[in-house]
Amino acid sequence: MEGKVFNRIKAVLAEQQRTNNWLAETLGVSRITVSKWCTNRMQPSIETLFLIAEALNVEARELLVRRQGGDS
Repeated sequence: MEGKVFNRIKAVLAEQQRTNNWLAETLGVSRITVSKWCTNRMQPSIETLFLIAEALNVEARELLVRRQGGDS
């Protein structure tokens, strides 16, 4: 069964009491880009996902979740 893949970047940042600004500065990207990742309006590349995981000291797979669902 297929589902859409979403990231958990916002949730992991909150768990670690980190901010979007911190992640943007750590990765050298704009706050707007991080905001789009956190709201799943845009997804990071696989390479960037691994950099995010490294910055947050988690496995990359912990940043992803597959959601089953309707037509949206």
